[in-house]
Amino acid sequence: MTERIVYTQPSITALEHEYVMDAVKNGWGAHCYDYINRFEEHFARYLGVKHAVATSSCTGALQLGLAAAGIGAGDEVILADTNWIASVAPVVHAGATPVFVDILPDTWCIDPQQVERAITARTKAIIAVHLYGNLCDMDALRALAEKYQLHLIEDAAEALGSEYHHHKAGSMGAFGTFSFHGTKTMTTGEGGMFVTNNSELYERVLTLNNHGRSRHQQKQFWPDEVGYKFKMSNIQAALGCAQLERIDELVNAKREVFSRYKTLLSSYDAVALNPEPSGCRNAYWMPTVVFSESSNIQQFQLLEAFKAANIDARVFFWPLSSLPMFTDKPENKNAYGICQRAINLPSYPQMSIQQQEIVVSVIDGIIRSVK
Repeated sequence: MTERIVYTQPSITALEHEYVMDAVKNGWGAHCYDYINRFEEHFARYLGVKHAVATSSCTGALQLGLAAAGIGAGDEVILADTNWIASVAPVVHAGATPVFVDILPDTWCIDPQQVERAITARTKAIIAVHLYGNLCDMDALRALAEKYQLHLIEDAAEALGSEYHHHKAGSMGAFGTFSFHGTKTMTTGEGGMFVTNNSELYERVLTLNNHGRSRHQQKQFWPDEVGYKFKMSNIQAALGCAQLERIDELVNAKREVFSRYKTLLSSYDAVALNPEPSGCRNAYWMPTVVFSESSNIQQFQLLEAFKAANIDARVFFWPLSSLPMFTDKPENKNAYGICQRAINLPSYPQMSIQQQEIVVSVIDGIIRSVK
């Protein structure tokens, strides 16, 4: 059996080791926020936004943003049915009601037409999740947000480095959130980031993320409200600083991996890959193959074949409404259909062409077996 091909792994160099060891040795006392402050400043500059707050996860960043925006009980938040649970859990924890709508068949992101049909007097926000690096139709969503006076929130956990008409993913909404989990293009191990151009939201998040203590409060250990603590450690931020210095290298490496997949799979008519619409730049966090309905290829066949070849593969996200804590919405036909005939492919900066050829040979075998 060939050596196992993992679906993703981080790229760590001597620079990351240097920064982390410096934080371990020297990042205490008066210096315990040095790398955090640096990471936030550099990340905001990279995105082209005014403010950034490092957090313990993207989920925490999203929960802080919803709370800062005043979203809670009685409110509705619209998001795509195809997403990971982390995109909807903060909505539930806020006491708001998630409203799941279908995805577009080509980008697999939220369908703006379905969003407009779902808007009610209780709707307070739209969460645009840029799935697998693919970009939502931000022009259409921003128009809806302006028309109905809604918060447009970007969950860019999977889209660091993707660009929509020269705007980086995560920089276009009322606020954006990012993930630096170990599977992401850049990592801090665990961790996330809240970003915004709205100074009022920024101040609210700073206060909420510090147990409700305002940075302008003169009394020591005096919280003005009950808040949260979704903070990132200085050591994690040191790793993030090093990764951020290499972000163009990391994104370009992911794009190169995708480009090779696209070339290797170009002769297969039954296969669709992540799109890159005109005016957009996809960072291709997770290359994904969607088979046509006529191919008769099902997810279980894909998983079995990859397992037999000693290759890690991820299933396409199940519809959130199909999970036991929610109510089925089979009318979201794209969300319920695509997940049954799709698979995420292994992808990481160090992946070799030989490894990709092995992955594609498995796909070739599946296609041949069902003909």
